[in-house]
Amino acid sequence: MARMAGLARTAFEGFETVNLEVNGTVLWVRYRRHPDARAPAVLLLHGFPQTGFIWHRMAACLAANYSVVCPDLRGYGASAKPAGAPDHSTYSKRTLAGDAVALMDALGFDAFHLVGHDRGARVAHRLAVDHPERVASLCLLDISPTLAMYESTSMEFAQSYFHWFFLIQPQPLPEMLISGHEKEMLHAFLGGWGGAGLKPYAPEALAEYERAWSDPATIHANCEDYRASASIDLEHDRADRAAGRQIGCPLLVVWGQRGVIARLFDPLADWQARSRGPVVGQGLDAGHFLPEEAPEALLEMLVPHLERAQAA
Repeated sequence: MARMAGLARTAFEGFETVNLEVNGTVLWVRYRRHPDARAPAVLLLHGFPQTGFIWHRMAACLAANYSVVCPDLRGYGASAKPAGAPDHSTYSKRTLAGDAVALMDALGFDAFHLVGHDRGARVAHRLAVDHPERVASLCLLDISPTLAMYESTSMEFAQSYFHWFFLIQPQPLPEMLISGHEKEMLHAFLGGWGGAGLKPYAPEALAEYERAWSDPATIHANCEDYRASASIDLEHDRADRAAGRQIGCPLLVVWGQRGVIARLFDPLADWQARSRGPVVGQGLDAGHFLPEEAPEALLEMLVPHLERAQAA
């Protein structure tokens, strides 16, 4: 394995940045194309309330053997933030998965490995089901399926993941209540969920997330992301369940042993129930934000997973 990149300010050394118009929106992307055209590609999808910068401790290492693509999702970071549609389809995971496929088309990558954390993992799940021919392997970080989590909601879950129920309230209530307290809310999210406060975050990373969350359009888009998950995304998930559509590629599931998912759900069993391909998984000594809290341990699991899938 290539040596881990150190400081966040050099972690994306050699990466290009570009705005690309895809699927009716504009995505801001960091990417590094491997000099060997035969090298496979890895698409990394971040979650809430972050940006593609979450991969800053992993991207350089992966780029030693792969082409690496790190977009800001629609509604996050420097990507476009369109207003949400009445049915929340603008931010459905199917729409965001379509963004990701169109992005990889624009960059010239056909099949690719897919890694997602948090909301990005929910987009990755939808992409793997809707576009199975594109996904060589899948890695989902610290989530159980959205439908399973909502259908088994408990008091403890509602208290631990209160934002799942706060952000889905009709516009403009959550947007209005967050306004003026963006930094405090952001720090509460980043410092909670079983982690170690704000200690895991490089100053450059924290500054990027604070900058993104200072934009009211980001707050609205993030609320729409959650509104979609509690409405149209559940419709898509129920349709999959009724039709027997499942993940078919090799799947690695990783979770933080000090996080909410490990405490209240069984992520490995939950994803095995939604996959017809091989599924392996393990918890790491971390909270929710694995790419920043435990990047080396995560790479030690991810790289062999990619290699096994590539060799199959």
